[in-house]
Order: sequence, then structure tokens, then C-alpha cells
Amino acid sequence: MSQQTDTRLNLSAGLLSVTVALVLVAVKLWALAATGALSIAATLADSALDLMMSLGGLAAIAYAARPADEDHAFGHSSAEDLAALAQALFIMVSAGVIAVAAVLRLLAPTAPAIAAEGLGMAVVVFSIVLTVALVLWQRHVAGRTGSKVVAADSLHYLGDLIPNLGALIALWASAQFGLTRIDAVVALFAAGLMAVGALRIGRQAWDALMDRRADPAVIEGVAAIARGFPGVHGFHDLKTRVAGSRIFVNLHIELDGGQTLDEAHAIGAALRRAIIAAYPRADVLIHKDPVGVQPHPEDHRHRRNHSPRS
Repeated sequence: MSQQTDTRLNLSAGLLSVTVALVLVAVKLWALAATGALSIAATLADSALDLMMSLGGLAAIAYAARPADEDHAFGHSSAEDLAALAQALFIMVSAGVIAVAAVLRLLAPTAPAIAAEGLGMAVVVFSIVLTVALVLWQRHVAGRTGSKVVAADSLHYLGDLIPNLGALIALWASAQFGLTRIDAVVALFAAGLMAVGALRIGRQAWDALMDRRADPAVIEGVAAIARGFPGVHGFHDLKTRVAGSRIFVNLHIELDGGQTLDEAHAIGAALRRAIIAAYPRADVLIHKDPVGVQPHPEDHRHRRNHSPRS
């Protein structure tokens, strides 16, 4: 898949996310005014944050798609991680506000009044249907492009389904049995789920910004390709890092020192193509060493991860 196709798919997911968030904020504001339900307020706050994060994610997708330039030789893909970290911080703040409001309502001497439960339930069902459609498209796009922003947004909207289901139960319990305090319990539970999701998204973004290595399965996959590649007698110093949806791979390979430079280059170039064919979003840099070469005494960076050809 071409970079342009990836960008178009990611932008389509970002634009759809913004549109859905705008619609949900509007209908939930109307429902909150009609019902006064804290569970509706919880889902409204979540949708409002969704809107801000979707706007930020859309901007990050557009910025990350920019090609490498003189000031950013490795591209702009880290913008996806910055956007995901901002998403996590916004979610944590929202969860805290909702949790405090829910506790205060639970501790209130009188149970709050909830009105127009039927209207509220209709709005929540509408929100669930719209959210499911968005999540399905986002998961499709993230699976094809590997975009971290789209994947994080998809996880967050998927998490929104539980608070919405909780709000539906709370409104039904209020309408059928007058159990209005269930509304606050559901909101408190929703806040907890939001906090857990924020921590997960924030950790992934933080790891990427701190140049954490790629997934061990990816590292082993690259090693397996190099280990069995024709003309490669061994490799060492296999290093990886992740930025946004891209994986950066540095690798030293050991070649026959008696062959020509053209032959050595051809082996390295073919290995690079093989790695990229297996991991299309990888950026691969290969250094070539003669077999058995010893590190220079002044070279303080010792070899790691040495692997002879099997």
C-alpha cells in the first residue's frame, strides 16, 4: 500500500471521528438539558473530550504524513505519539471530574431527580449505533495503515460503549423503579474505565517518545530474515525504535571481506528490501562488516546481539 493511500485512509478516519464527536456532543447536550442525568453528563463530557482529541488527532495525522525535510530527517511520525499522550492526559482529567461529581451525588442527602428518561435512552441508543459504526471503520483503517493515532482513537471510542450502555441501564432503572442513585454509580464506573484506558494509551505513547524498542515479535522477525539471508554470515547490533506507525531498524551484517564492494552492496540492498517487504512501514539502515572483524580499541560501543548465520 502506498504512503498516499495510507494518508487518505488515516485522514478519512480522522474526519469521520470529528464528525461523529460533533453530532454526539450536540445530541447529548440536548438530552442532558431534558433529563438532568449525571450518566448523560458523563457521556457528554467524554464526547466533548472525544471532539478535542479527534481534532488533535486529525492535525497529528496530517502533520505526521509530511515527508522528511532538512530539520526532520526521520520524518514527522512522532507527532502521532505526542497526540496520543495528549489524549491520555485529557481523558484522565475528564475521569477525575466525573468521579468527583458522582461521589458528591452519592453522598447527597436526597436522591437527584431524573426526567425524560425515554428521551435520554433514545439519545444513548443513537450514540451507541454511531460509535459502533465509527469504531468498525477506525479498526479497518488502523489495521491497514498501522496509524497509532487512529488505533488509540478507536480504543477510546470502543471504551465509550461501556459508559453508554451503563447510562442506558441507569435511565431504565430510574424510569422503571425510581432508582436514581444508580445513575451516579454508573458514572463512577465509567470514570474508572476512562482512567484505565488513559493509562494504557499514555504508556504506549510515552514508550514511543522514549525510543523504546519495537515489539519483540518484530525484532525476532527481522533477526530471522537476516539470519537466513544468502551471503550474510552473521549479524550484530540489531537496534529498533518506534515512532508513530513507523519502525526504525539499524543492523550490522557480516559479509565475506574478499568480495567486491558492488557484491556487498547488492547483498545489503536485497536484505533491506526483504525486511521492508515483511514490515512495510520499517525504515531500515544496514551497516556492512567483514566476517571476523574486531572492534577498534578506541571504539567504546561494543557489539551486542551477535548472531551467526544458522
